[in-house]
Formats: sequence, C-alpha cells, structure tokens
Amino acid sequence: MTTERPTLGSQSSLREANRGRILDAIKRFGALTQVEIADAAGLSTATVSNIVKELTANGVVTTSPVSRSGRRALQVSLARRLGLVAGVHFASRTLRIELSDLVGTVIAQQHMPLPADHRADTGMDRAALLIADLLESIGASHEELRGVGLGIAAPVDHRDGSLPVHGIQRGWDEVQIAPSMARRLDTPVFVDNDANLAALAERRFGAAQGADVAAYVYVGHGVGAGLVIDGQIFRGAAGTAGEIGHIRVVDSGAICHCGNRGCLETVVNANALVESLRATHGNLSLRDVVNQCLAGDAGCSRVVADAGLFVGVAVAALANVINPRVVVIGGELARCGDLLLDPIRNEAGRAVLRNPASPLRIVQAALGDLAPVRGATALALDSVSLTADITEVSYAN
Repeated sequence: MTTERPTLGSQSSLREANRGRILDAIKRFGALTQVEIADAAGLSTATVSNIVKELTANGVVTTSPVSRSGRRALQVSLARRLGLVAGVHFASRTLRIELSDLVGTVIAQQHMPLPADHRADTGMDRAALLIADLLESIGASHEELRGVGLGIAAPVDHRDGSLPVHGIQRGWDEVQIAPSMARRLDTPVFVDNDANLAALAERRFGAAQGADVAAYVYVGHGVGAGLVIDGQIFRGAAGTAGEIGHIRVVDSGAICHCGNRGCLETVVNANALVESLRATHGNLSLRDVVNQCLAGDAGCSRVVADAGLFVGVAVAALANVINPRVVVIGGELARCGDLLLDPIRNEAGRAVLRNPASPLRIVQAALGDLAPVRGATALALDSVSLTADITEVSYAN
C-alpha cells in the first residue's frame, strides 16, 4: 500500500490556513490560552503551539503566563504592532473617543462636552486632537492607527459619510464627514448613524447578544433607532432606516422639523419633556428630570411614563415590520429603568402581533452612554483587515 505524500505547496497552504484560523480566533474572542485557541480553531494543541511560536518570533502575537483552574498556561494575544483603531462619537452635547487594539480591548478613553449646534470643522478638529493626545498617552505612534469609526446623531449615507437629511445635525450639513476626518488623521474613517452603532455594540457586547434580528431605540435628547438584521446593521437605501422619531403618534399634533405633524420626536425630546415641567419644577435639564424621577418625584415620573407610552406606539410599529427578537432601550431616559420600560412594554404589548414561540423582549441597554462609541470602535475593527499584515510576514516552513 502506498500513501501519497502532500506536496510542499499543499503543506504551505494548509499551514497558512491554520495561521489564519488561529488569528481569527484571537481577533474574535480576545486573548486566549493555547488550549482555548485549539478548541476555537478546531486544531490540535501541537499545531497551535508550533504556529504560535512562529507568530511570536515574527512579532505578530505576544504570549504571557496565566493560571487556569490552578494550572499554568500560556495566553496568546495580538501584538500591538499590528495596530490600533479609534471609535469616535459625536452626541448632541458630548464627544467620546476610545482607542482599542485589534481584538477589541479598550486601551484608552476620553470625553469632553460640546456646545449645542457645534460645527463640523470644530468638532472634527477637537476629535483629531483628542486622538493624538490618547495615542501619546499610551506611547503609540500615529502610524499605529489603522482606522477610525465615527458615529453621529443623524442619518448617514454610508457611501460617502454625508448626511442625506439636512437640519437634523446643524452645522454638519453639506459635509462629507469620512474624507474630511480622514484628511485630518491620514487614516481611513468609517461613518455611521450613532443609533446603528449602538445597535451593533449591544448586539456584539451587550443586551442583544445572540439575537439575529434586534433593534436599539435611543430615548433622550431625541429619539432614533438602529436595526440589526441577520446580524448586520440595516441602513436602508440611503441611511434613513430606523428613524422612528418620525412615526406619527399624536393626531393633529405639533409640526415637526421634518414638516409632518405629531411625530414621536415632537413629544419625546429633551425640550418637550423639561418644558412640560417648567410650571411646577422650574428650569430643569434632561439629566435633572431623570435624577428626580429616580428619586421618586411624582411629576418627573409621570412625564417619563408618558414618554414611554408614546415610544411604545413607535416600538410596536417597528416590531410589526421587522419582527425583532429583542428591542434594547438606551439613551438618557433609559436610566429610569422600568419607570420608562414598563409603559413601553405595555403599549407595545397591546399592538404587536403575538408570537408565543418567540415573544418580543424589551430590555434596558447594557452599555449605557458608551454604546455608540463602542459601536464606532466595532465598525472600525470590522472595516480594518489583518490580511495585509499577515501576508507581509515571512515565515520559515
């Protein structure tokens, strides 16, 4: 009996494929022991050990001793020389930035207040300076920055990073955000709506993990939603999917800035909520309303519950169209917990088509204010490929 020996070319291809499986496992799950890598990649521990030695020698991964169940093991992680990514979130009044390695480990974070109706040029200049400061703070060079994800509180045309609907984010109209920010940083920039990014983050790291169809609903200074369908962000034809703030919830209601009457955003936004309390509570901020609601103030609790009823109408309409497994409620008002969520659940429960096999879950966001910036980081990670770095390294077979 003769056995056909594999050719050198096939051995090389198999080894290259195994290297890719090992690196994919580390990128997906973070730092792993060699035994955990073998399980995740479907390889023998001997194969993993040999390839990890090569990857370590070439500076692609680093190893460190750890203890697992009382036993010593070798933990493997990507070397930082492969690069970093940044997540940037422009909220209505706040700029948040974080740096992450290529397995999603957050290395540094920073945030700063922004003036109302801040302009694009000023905002992007500040973001570029903050990114530079964060890189310097961890001893990293600008060349290590592989890409930047950027979230903004407005619909985004994903093709060029511009805002297709004017007037929502004042000072940012007519700006092609991705190329403008890329020129400041000399690195690729990927832009999306912040609710989409929050949905991505909650699906990957938070309250919607494992859900193939999910929605994230932001309730705070305004209202919006991000949709995940088949595990991917669903943006629609030109980036306006998920704009539930323009579902009509009040017949013959106030005129919305979009030109329609009675939109959800005319009754659930920071100005509307604090104005309804001015006669009894004086001048409040949205944060004041939330804090007093949590402290048991009857008036603030009533306003939050009423907001929940209106949001529930829009959530029901959304759920009847896309049939999500879970709807995650985030934003400033979500800090009120069940005081907001119970009215949403009750109103949505009356109008959503019942499915006993897969009932709709409406839950509080797990990532809080960090969801959009974590989603921006995830967008950058998904958009930056390790392929070039892996193929540039010369291995001894």
